[in-house]
Amino acid sequence: MSRPCVSPLLVRHACDVASLGVTGARLSGAGGMAVAGRCGRPLQLTLALLKPDAVAHPLVLEAVHETILRHQFFIVRAKELRCGREESRRFYREHAGTRAGASTGRRPAEQRARPPDGPVPAEPGCVTRALSPAGRFFYQRLVEFMASGPMWAYILAHENAVPLWRSLMGPTKVFRARNSVPDSIRGAYGLTDTRNTTHGSDSPASASREIAFFFPEFNEQLWYQREEPRLRCGQVYYNAEERVHCVVGDEEKELT
Repeated sequence: MSRPCVSPLLVRHACDVASLGVTGARLSGAGGMAVAGRCGRPLQLTLALLKPDAVAHPLVLEAVHETILRHQFFIVRAKELRCGREESRRFYREHAGTRAGASTGRRPAEQRARPPDGPVPAEPGCVTRALSPAGRFFYQRLVEFMASGPMWAYILAHENAVPLWRSLMGPTKVFRARNSVPDSIRGAYGLTDTRNTTHGSDSPASASREIAFFFPEFNEQLWYQREEPRLRCGQVYYNAEERVHCVVGDEEKELT
């Protein structure tokens, strides 16, 4: 898939970050754009997925990407990918399973958190309620949809990455998003409760698990030790070709 052209909004992104009051930005290399680092609270990570319905429409894909930049997220990693059915099942099953267990055992079924976009799937060894026919249908439809086409996965960094990204997405149910938060991503671009454009982690713990699922090569602990302080306080530029932010002077290094 060819990447969209850089829009004027990306240029404004440099000004938005610089306007936070941190000086010292310098021009980056070809294809990039300088933005100033912002010393402040430690950065939080979250996973953002742009689902197949968004990727199928380049204008929607670009609009959501620009929303990420406009709200001053750092894009730590980004890649296009395609999940098979089994991988999609495992993602939602693991999400429900890891949230279901407490340190001393399983929580009651009625207290279990739902997976990010639908009902809790049954899992061997877990105390869980049986899915209703409607729940089973929704879960299967969700898995089939997530495996139906390419997606974009992002690791986003911001002081309040998890709550900010979820706020920008809006409610999971599209009809509710359209009525209550029409300017949200799902309110503007969502089609149905499964084809609702985006996914976002619901807690820092979920973010760590989900980042590891989609970016197994990414070492979160090492990133916090080596890259986060420099990204937060150093000079940063946006690489439009790679669709990520990079620390100036560290262009050739890969964090694994």
